[in-house]
Amino acid sequence: MALTVIYGARTFAKDLYGEMVFFAALISGLCVLNALKFMKLLDGGLDALQMDRQFQLVFYIYMSFLATVLPPSIVWLVLRRLTDQLRHIAARDPMTQLLNRRGLTEALQLSFNQRRAEHAHLLVVDVDHFKRINDTYGHHAGDTVLCRVAEILQATARRGDLVSRLGGEEFAVICLNTDFPGAMHMAERLRAAIETQTIDIAEGGHPLQCTVTVGVSQGFADAHALEAALQQADAALYRGKAAGRNRVETAGPSMAPPSYA
Repeated sequence: MALTVIYGARTFAKDLYGEMVFFAALISGLCVLNALKFMKLLDGGLDALQMDRQFQLVFYIYMSFLATVLPPSIVWLVLRRLTDQLRHIAARDPMTQLLNRRGLTEALQLSFNQRRAEHAHLLVVDVDHFKRINDTYGHHAGDTVLCRVAEILQATARRGDLVSRLGGEEFAVICLNTDFPGAMHMAERLRAAIETQTIDIAEGGHPLQCTVTVGVSQGFADAHALEAALQQADAALYRGKAAGRNRVETAGPSMAPPSYA
């Protein structure tokens, strides 16, 4: 049983490592007491146990402790597991498994709270002519494109950067601990990586290539500035769309978001 708990701590319950080790220690203690009891039985039979009242007292106290601690601990463990799963579901986009808007905000807040991020830039990435893809190849092909774009963004972004799907065909990448040239370099890398990839779609019968337009915000150093950064990057994105798409556009110092009417 203890080996099963240890196996769980290293595989399916890696995020509950401390709790699983605690359970393994409790179960190991029970195994040790049972082994000692078995050795006493082999050595002196039942009479040996009756005479060793100290051992019996220790065994009874430990068993009572397990009966008191284990049931609520297991219930707590199950509830924590369910809570973690619900939190994960609430913070992730169900199709791409990227962070959603809520998950992006929470992850950014955590990064700044831990002082890992001193300066950040927001990149808003939008798939060009996505409605045309849906109309031509069908919504299943559109979903395939979104999932493939999400994979490319994750694979191209740096470790520690935050990748999110904002909704529809719009994604966001937050480059942490970088300056403006670094953010521009990353935006161009993302754009080029998507442009050079082919996406297999069953309906079309041939690989599909798509492009993206990227809007880059000014730098910010506080999670509360995310909304302003989104407006800046969104305004830059629409400038890029108007200029012909498949390009990187930056936010000007006093740029205001455009009217969507």
